[in-house]
Amino acid sequence: MAAARPGRFSEEQFRAVCRKLDQPPTAACGPPWPLTLGSMSVNIYRVYDERSGLYEYEIFGDIADCPPKLCVDFFMDLNFRKQWDNSIKALYERTYDGEKLIYMELKSHFGFSGRDYIYACECQEMDVDGRKIWVVLAQNVSVPQCPEKPGIVRVNSYKQRLAVESDGKTGSKFYMYYFLNPSGSTPSWLINWFAQMFHMNEAYQGILCRKNPAATQ
Repeated sequence: MAAARPGRFSEEQFRAVCRKLDQPPTAACGPPWPLTLGSMSVNIYRVYDERSGLYEYEIFGDIADCPPKLCVDFFMDLNFRKQWDNSIKALYERTYDGEKLIYMELKSHFGFSGRDYIYACECQEMDVDGRKIWVVLAQNVSVPQCPEKPGIVRVNSYKQRLAVESDGKTGSKFYMYYFLNPSGSTPSWLINWFAQMFHMNEAYQGILCRKNPAATQ
């Protein structure tokens, strides 16, 4: 049983993500989570959110020869992300009212205004019936001390959940939930396309370049 912990996210929120590792949707289940993209190592499911006109994503997969702690380090290491993600203009951690939060600003590109986020991100190592599972929870927050910048669109709807455990060999199995509404006037279909590409890039490129920096040159 994991010890009680302070933070924005509850113990039950962490445990709920752990349970998702064993609950992948299947094609037989039909809506609301039809299979969008499938391969030998990754299955991506999505469901349409009528209020936003966007998709929520669930991703289940395996990463060979990459232990769970390395996967989690990738998501939590801000300095490392700045090394491989060239879309980032600014990324740093600050403390507001005693809580550590992350600020991230993305560069303008393809005629889109820049976007920025303020979000909480917490990691917990869980013991679930003898299984060691690492969970990362991230979600946007509102911080009056950090107002919006002129010409930058503030992202006010972002949520990500990640659970990773050993595959019993030298790799990992993982579950990820992701939803992003970048705001502004970008067409919904284009946002969804970028979001799906982002999932694949974030899950693999960062891990690859940590293991073998020369592979991304």
